Amino acid sequence: MEEVVKIINDIKAGNIKPIYFLMGEEPYYIDRITEYLEDNLLTEDEKGFNQMVLYGRDTTIDDIVANAKRYPMMAERQVVIVKEAQELSRTIDQLEKYAENPQPTTVLVFAYKYKSLDKRKRITKTLEKHGLVYESKKMYDNKVGEWIKRVLQGKGYGIEPKAMAMLVEFLGNDLSRIANELTKLEIILPKGSTITPHLIEENIGFSKDFNVFEFRKAIGDKNQFKAYQIANYFAQNQKDNPIVVTNGLVFSFFSSLLQYHGLKDKSSSNVAKILRVSPYFVNDYIAAAHNYPMKKVSAIVGKLRDIDVKSKGVGANSLPQGDLLKEMLVNIFN
Repeated sequence: MEEVVKIINDIKAGNIKPIYFLMGEEPYYIDRITEYLEDNLLTEDEKGFNQMVLYGRDTTIDDIVANAKRYPMMAERQVVIVKEAQELSRTIDQLEKYAENPQPTTVLVFAYKYKSLDKRKRITKTLEKHGLVYESKKMYDNKVGEWIKRVLQGKGYGIEPKAMAMLVEFLGNDLSRIANELTKLEIILPKGSTITPHLIEENIGFSKDFNVFEFRKAIGDKNQFKAYQIANYFAQNQKDNPIVVTNGLVFSFFSSLLQYHGLKDKSSSNVAKILRVSPYFVNDYIAAAHNYPMKKVSAIVGKLRDIDVKSKGVGANSLPQGDLLKEMLVNIFN
């Protein structure tokens, strides 16, 4: 995030590169930088003649270079933006010649999402030398909670720890999706508000009591009544709680619990770091480790693999999801 802030601040200060090659697995920051360049380099009057947006699937490197070599009309510069540029991955090396001597009055922007150039290749080194190359990496799950908190603080909002954990649990590390959900809350809440689990339940659609987060916690605490209660809710609301997703998250929990048992340093900070989970969840693993010794966890992981196969219709085509959830819990608790 600090690198993104620096890129934006440099642009604001007038330190504008002739080429921006934005690449990587995490599209959120690629989109944010691209949007900033699209919105702020030219005035509205200048954009009509001097700003062009191309799409990787519908263009070629030759076409991009031809447009980049044009001179601006009644403006200091022109802007050429190539969205979905990863569609040009097979021919991107052809950009090297232009990158060696880019048009000084053109800002050429590539939004090359979900992929990265090989940093050892000449094209990458040439782009770095004459322009700016930014790689947007996927954020680890255990860093997402702090990211949410930081983003909200910057906009004048707070968030309760459980609400933050719910967002991470349900949305994972998809920053674009998380940002969209936060925007929904920002629209309806006055600045200075604190986001609670109840607000998430009301406005985003996650049940604060009947969700995978609470299901996994009930299992870890060996709270059989609550676990079966949630399982019944899932069985009645299969569309919002597919067994494949539920089983996958429970499997992930016990796989991490197996890893926890093998740790020599079980301090909270080390557990969060090694398991790549939010510090908020560390106590769940500590509690579960008391309830499930390593040998039992190994057996559960094996049983959950069987449930996964059945949930995908292999050898159990007629078995309802509710029965699979009950089978899961019987294997875990017995």
